[in-house]
Amino acid sequence: MYGDLTVSGFRIERRLSLAYFSLIVSIVSASALEIAGARFGAQLGTMAAGLSLLAATASARKADYDHYIRATSWGRWILIAIPLLIAAQLMPLPLGFGHPIWASAREVLGGLSLGPITADLGSTLNALMMALAATALLGVTIVVVRDRGRAELVLFVLGGITAVSALTLDLHRLSPAVAGSAATSEFATTLAGFGLMLNLAVMQLAAERAETRHSLLRSIMLGLLGLAGASISAAAVFGLSGTNNAIAAGFGVVLILLILVIRRLDLSPLAAGALAAAALIGAAIVLSFLFEKGSGPVLLRLVPDMGTETRAALERMLSDTRWFGAGAGTFAAVGRIYQSDAGAALTAPSTATAVFAGMGWIGLAVALAVSMIALVRLFFGALQRGRDSFFPAAAAACVLFALVQSFAGSGLLQPAAILCLAVLVGLGLSQSVSQSGSR
Repeated sequence: MYGDLTVSGFRIERRLSLAYFSLIVSIVSASALEIAGARFGAQLGTMAAGLSLLAATASARKADYDHYIRATSWGRWILIAIPLLIAAQLMPLPLGFGHPIWASAREVLGGLSLGPITADLGSTLNALMMALAATALLGVTIVVVRDRGRAELVLFVLGGITAVSALTLDLHRLSPAVAGSAATSEFATTLAGFGLMLNLAVMQLAAERAETRHSLLRSIMLGLLGLAGASISAAAVFGLSGTNNAIAAGFGVVLILLILVIRRLDLSPLAAGALAAAALIGAAIVLSFLFEKGSGPVLLRLVPDMGTETRAALERMLSDTRWFGAGAGTFAAVGRIYQSDAGAALTAPSTATAVFAGMGWIGLAVALAVSMIALVRLFFGALQRGRDSFFPAAAAACVLFALVQSFAGSGLLQPAAILCLAVLVGLGLSQSVSQSGSR
């Protein structure tokens, strides 16, 4: 009987190892290929995400399920809210729910009074697949990184790949011939912001290891690697990106420091609440100042300067957007209608703009609500954790950076950035409730 249990446990662990391996492959393949400019990075990352989900589902135990329930107790329905909204755009609905231009075209052609909201079925279907892959990766990450050692390795992989992305910007700065193209790489800027938070967490991990009497030499080496990654990422996001991207990264760093101060000083709930409230008020003042500096629609106030003609086309496009948008992933397709130059493509200046144009006010509100709820959950999870608080703290900082940066750039529209953020959130949620070394 014990032999059967041993064999069964080995099989379950082997399947979990397959899910863990697929999780690592999805991160590395999607990010590295995206950095290299390959076109199939998103597809490979999505397939790896599907494989990891199958392996994790086949090997799930009651303890894994209970851990997932505790980690997502803040609202499991939120994890599927965005995929459900995208799927609804593919269903036949009255024409009044769709984009006015798309609905008018179908009326002129004498079509049915019912039809999908999206103006491009293929683009929205691709967006749905990506949303499902990100949701799958988040759930798989929660389960497979219960073990502290696996969580550390995922942190190292994420910190390394994001630092490499930041390094590409730093190296381009040394080459005037390509410096201009590097400075406009929104994807690299987004990963650089993630890399800054993650490598700060690596430095905290090194300090924690030194405090708990681990090998001092290894702790120093690990801290130096984290310092190098953080320095590379800081140089990219503060030196090569726009002011608004740098401010977004600054918010993330301040959040990590806030959590560290509250924990290290062992502040009372009242003092911690007062400090957090002061930080929140300060952030609100800074954001209000940034938005008031711009003009026109709110969604266009933090984006980089653009031509007058392009800005006018974007404003017309946003003004025509209804509650349900024109379909997730259809920004470029619908933008051709508003662009006066038939040969030019209207690209989304920011992630928030693309989400609003594709999914309307409802989709943007849901995306913001998901981000805020995850941020609050990770923040309090970091305060409640012991020496492992840097996992949820780094994830919360990355979510805050992504939330602010989504109004200033379009880096989060890249599949690799979406998958990285999903794994980051899953890592933070898992380590918000698990015990060190638990399996």
